[in-house]
Amino acid sequence: MLIKKICMLLAVILILVNITCTKKEKSKIVIGSKNFTEQVILGEMMSVLLEAKTDLQVEHKFNLGGTFVCHNALKRGDIDIYAEYTGTALTAILKMEVIAEPEKAYKTIKEMYLEQFNLVWLKPLGFNNTYTLTMRSEQAKKNGIKNITDLKKWKDKFVAGFTSEFMERPDGYPALIKHYDFEFKNKVREMDPGLMYIAMQEKEVDIICGFATDGRIPAFNLVMLEDDKSFFPSYYAAPVVRKETLDKYPEIAGILNQLSGKIDNVAMAELNYKVDEKGEKPREVAKQFLKKIGIIP
Repeated sequence: MLIKKICMLLAVILILVNITCTKKEKSKIVIGSKNFTEQVILGEMMSVLLEAKTDLQVEHKFNLGGTFVCHNALKRGDIDIYAEYTGTALTAILKMEVIAEPEKAYKTIKEMYLEQFNLVWLKPLGFNNTYTLTMRSEQAKKNGIKNITDLKKWKDKFVAGFTSEFMERPDGYPALIKHYDFEFKNKVREMDPGLMYIAMQEKEVDIICGFATDGRIPAFNLVMLEDDKSFFPSYYAAPVVRKETLDKYPEIAGILNQLSGKIDNVAMAELNYKVDEKGEKPREVAKQFLKKIGIIP
């Protein structure tokens, strides 16, 4: 009789343990990011917000790699959420022509992502992190360079340093040189995003590809050249979530949409600068910003 009772007790314990583990597994979501500062900050921001307003167990997979690595991870279910940019989704993922009107572009992307990948675009965060060609302010002023077209007469002298992703993307260097009808004579140096700015400071390169929200551009006294032939599309950032995840946890959409329109270009550049140049931790930067705008106490 005693043995029977012990066996029954052990069975109950095993059932309870299994239920607990299942609940934990079901309540876990994974937030990912690409491999640059802004992405990690946004990933931390979404993590902090969901941790503060839900009982979900949030796991991080930051610095995964470039666009396609994150997109494929999202499709496979390796991650549940990451922040993407409209221009990237349109040209790199969907392989479409640029749509000039930001709202039309967003609507098109939202519909096609759901149809093709079963992924949901939440509301845009507010800033437009468009690509830009960037150079030292004094060099631009000295040579009378204000826009990308002005670079054409310097194509045989200037040295460019671009990221590997920019060298391959359909909205990157290959299409840019066709659009503007010139390319740099000197071989373009492929560089890590962080190393580009050091190379610029040390005058190893004259032109780099940058992001409009990078706080190092004003900090290093660089200037963004005008895209006078409108090559680059808008790159409005927004969380992208697996529909399967939203079906399980529909509250995620409402919580993350609280960030909609709350981060403009100036604010994002400041957050990036705090991490890149002041050495602050992305999580703390994200948390302080959420407190500042009143989303968390």
